[in-house]
Amino acid sequence: MTRLENRVAVVTGAGSGIGRETAKKLEWASAELGSVDILVNNAGSAIGPRNISWIKPQEWQATIDANLTAVYLLSRAVLGGMLKRGGGTILTISSGAALRPNMLGGAAYGAAKAGVRNLMSYLHNTFRNQGIRATTITPGEVNTPILDDRPRPPNRDERNAMMQPEDVADAVLLCCALPLRTVVEELVMVPTRMRDQSTDIELARWFGAPAHERQKTA
Repeated sequence: MTRLENRVAVVTGAGSGIGRETAKKLEWASAELGSVDILVNNAGSAIGPRNISWIKPQEWQATIDANLTAVYLLSRAVLGGMLKRGGGTILTISSGAALRPNMLGGAAYGAAKAGVRNLMSYLHNTFRNQGIRATTITPGEVNTPILDDRPRPPNRDERNAMMQPEDVADAVLLCCALPLRTVVEELVMVPTRMRDQSTDIELARWFGAPAHERQKTA
């Protein structure tokens, strides 16, 4: 990947899952952190109730902060330097919840992931002629630790049939390694096999609900 030689990449959320696999593929490009050529916004979280009826304001804000505000802050931090040097790549991992919102991702997570998709489109439309490549990767279910926070974590067979972190990391690498004259504005990825999520969605509907509300369905 000679196009990535001597270029510095920062990957957020690189401790596990997609972030770790992406870091393996990108951060060999430079041994020391200097000017940032590539920013991969991958960090995020989906915890707490999925149903907007039960999400407390502080839970909503925490989800927005982790999945949207952090992307704004980091993108803003590197943008000035990229513009001075004549270009750079900002890539953000969104979610299928941005395109197909439901109880599984939840109200706050879906809204935040839709927000980062919009933010990347803004960067693309505003700064493309100044050499900024802004890309959104929108994956469906990926076998990452974030699934452990679901009301019903998928079992081993279900996880094996999903996309794996290295699949998304390969897509990140593709987008970053293309010639600078080319940008992937958005890339949507889904597992080849579609699984039945109806039980998971129904469980998510009542996850975090007050006891008296859950009793109504008993």
